Amino acid sequence: MVDAKLTVVEIENPLGLNLILGQTHFIKTVEDVYEALATSVPGAKFGVAFCEASGDCLIRWDGTDAELIALAQKNMAMIKAGHTFIIFLSDCFPVNVLNRIKEVSEVCHIIAATANPLQVIVAETSQGRGIMGVIDGAASDKIEDDEKINERKEFLRKIGYKR
Repeated sequence: MVDAKLTVVEIENPLGLNLILGQTHFIKTVEDVYEALATSVPGAKFGVAFCEASGDCLIRWDGTDAELIALAQKNMAMIKAGHTFIIFLSDCFPVNVLNRIKEVSEVCHIIAATANPLQVIVAETSQGRGIMGVIDGAASDKIEDDEKINERKEFLRKIGYKR
């Protein structure tokens, strides 16, 4: 039996940016994610960081914006879970790029795509660290009523996601 220590890592996101957190399996993730993002939304700003799980175990990185790259690096240095990545986005939303990221051949799955406050639950053993799950935003406590349904529908039309 192996003991595991659980830690909650608060994602630092002072600008309330959208982010995508995921798991992958190969060193070329940084280049492939960069390509997927850059060709999805022209002019989008982003920073990506990826934790290797073998070899040098470096935090690899790339992006189009120095501030977003630094934010991605800082957060992955706190998470330190092998074969995971984080992307911070500006001038686009996860909905604009999520399917392209999922299509990257080495991406295993997306753990979160959000602009909410995010907590990452990390388990650590003698072998390394892994993401067990996330707490995305606050807990729901009410069922929407007709007024809130109408507000939601109007908002989606106002921002151009529904006609």
